[in-house]
Amino acid sequence: MKKHLFLLLLCNGFFNPVDAQDLPISQLMIDGEDWELLSQGHQFTEGPAVNDQGEVFFTDVPTSEIFKIGLDGKISLFSDQANKTAGLIFGPDGKLYGTSIGGNAIVQFDDSGKPTAIAEGVNCNDLVVLADGHIFFTDHIDGKIWNVSPTRKLSEVASGIIFPNGLIVWPDQRQLVVSDMKGANLWNFCIAADGTLKHQQPYSTMQLPIGSTESGADGMTVDKIGRLYVCTTLGIQVFDTQGRLSGILSRPQRDFLSNVTFGGPQLDYLYATSKDKVYRRKLKTTGIRFTK
Repeated sequence: MKKHLFLLLLCNGFFNPVDAQDLPISQLMIDGEDWELLSQGHQFTEGPAVNDQGEVFFTDVPTSEIFKIGLDGKISLFSDQANKTAGLIFGPDGKLYGTSIGGNAIVQFDDSGKPTAIAEGVNCNDLVVLADGHIFFTDHIDGKIWNVSPTRKLSEVASGIIFPNGLIVWPDQRQLVVSDMKGANLWNFCIAADGTLKHQQPYSTMQLPIGSTESGADGMTVDKIGRLYVCTTLGIQVFDTQGRLSGILSRPQRDFLSNVTFGGPQLDYLYATSKDKVYRRKLKTTGIRFTK
């Protein structure tokens, strides 16, 4: 039985026919479209997150600032109180959530950009917020995955990954995928209703730089049919719904590539944070809103 079909049966008990199709990266590319520079002059950009309007927010970790990219492409400051927040994502309440590395906390930002801690005393890197209010975040220091329940209960839900970094859920929000920065695997979990994780197993094997055992995998996103987009040393590795490598999108610049998300009014632009800059490029697919 094919790998993703087996995972679907474990987590969902059904199979979507799209999962049987080959999805080459050529289906995504648009002739004449390349990376477009949107913002520069930062120290280290991370955590691109899209709101319901399609506006994209990103953080400059060392300066503790969060910026908004408007639908007109203009950049504005959203918060200067981020306390070295790295990961960002919008929740079902429309609020922006983040992983405050400086504060060792999972935080929620109000509309003025002021953060409030909802889980404290934690090592945190990246996060995802489900439509039912469950939050999952990676602890790269101890190699663990944690859950914050809708009632704000903190629980360890997985361990054993060398360097868990980025994480994302599939469109049905029943499966979680975690990248291993120090290894070659993407790890898959089934999400139970109570926020526990089950059936931990490697989902895909990333391509590695020649002579290296480390992928450099960081942030991830997913499109409407379940392709995974993973930031790695070699570029944005794209995996189809069978877990097969469709191809690699080139990095927008040679510097470190930290994270990606879909944004814009139609969610058809892929936004990428790369060290001091933020880029986007248009693709023949669209992302999803995780709050729906």
